[in-house]
Amino acid sequence: MTPHSANRRFGIELTPEQPVDQLAALAAHAETAGFDTIFVSHHYNNRDEFLTLGAMAAATEEIHLGPGVTNPYETNPVTLASRMATFDELADNRGIFGVGPGDPSTLSNLGIDQERPLRSVLETMQVARDLWTGKRVTHDGTFEATDAGLNYDARDIPIYVGGQGPHMTRMAAKYADGILYNGSHPRDIEWAKARVEEGLSDRPDHRGEFEFAAYASVSVAADADEARDAARPPVAFIAAGAPPPVLDRHDLSAEVATEIGTAISAGEFTDAFDLVTEQMLDAFAIAGTPETVEARVDELFEHVDSVVFGSPLGPDIEEAISLMGARLPMIRGE
Repeated sequence: MTPHSANRRFGIELTPEQPVDQLAALAAHAETAGFDTIFVSHHYNNRDEFLTLGAMAAATEEIHLGPGVTNPYETNPVTLASRMATFDELADNRGIFGVGPGDPSTLSNLGIDQERPLRSVLETMQVARDLWTGKRVTHDGTFEATDAGLNYDARDIPIYVGGQGPHMTRMAAKYADGILYNGSHPRDIEWAKARVEEGLSDRPDHRGEFEFAAYASVSVAADADEARDAARPPVAFIAAGAPPPVLDRHDLSAEVATEIGTAISAGEFTDAFDLVTEQMLDAFAIAGTPETVEARVDELFEHVDSVVFGSPLGPDIEEAISLMGARLPMIRGE
């Protein structure tokens, strides 16, 4: 096991399921608890992530914030780049642009098929950087733009790609500032590290440093069973969107994963969550007591630069932030 390091960074995901004022209060709590970054997840059926991020920026002072992750299908990437630059300005340059292909189960409700996901994310990233540096953009690819530009100044905002598959992971390591790798199990993280290394071997020198972040589904409570039960909803979404190689790596049923995705798309969330197996919980979440969570997170740091504590956090989110915040100094070795 690698030594503890005070340089270890920690993010947290806040899912916009509660009213925005409550989420802003949770953001302030996370900052006080010692987290470095807050990511707000994006699904059309939850509250808007950018409006939520704006309220969080007003409630915090130093913590970095961003969508975790938004997608290039629901909004034209030129508009998305402007929306991100606006938020970054509002947040005094604390923004991080988390972008990825999105959740297939909810995008299907909007009649959206994730065509060419890797190319869509890459083009979004490249066009956003051009716009932020003041260039006018004409683009004809997975989306169209003709002589588009921003009428205000923006900075070169860090871009983190949300991904899980081998091609997206390699692409992120080559072109992005970081990856938010959707994984909680050391086996998946070790596999992803090898894909990151492959991408870094082709990384242009001018792109600078790269951050490999494990975006892990975490659920912590004093009662381990309560923590595991709270992890069922996010694990259902993860299992439904997991590519076949990930399911195979953990010997999980592709048929059950498909059933979960079908139930989610139909809005039958209780049925979807009930289909989650104990084996899925072990593969796709870190769930248990604070001691259990600390031990697993410490294992992840054998391979990653940072860990994002993703949804659900726990049966009581405020308490979970406190419990995890209390363990951060120990994981850092402070």
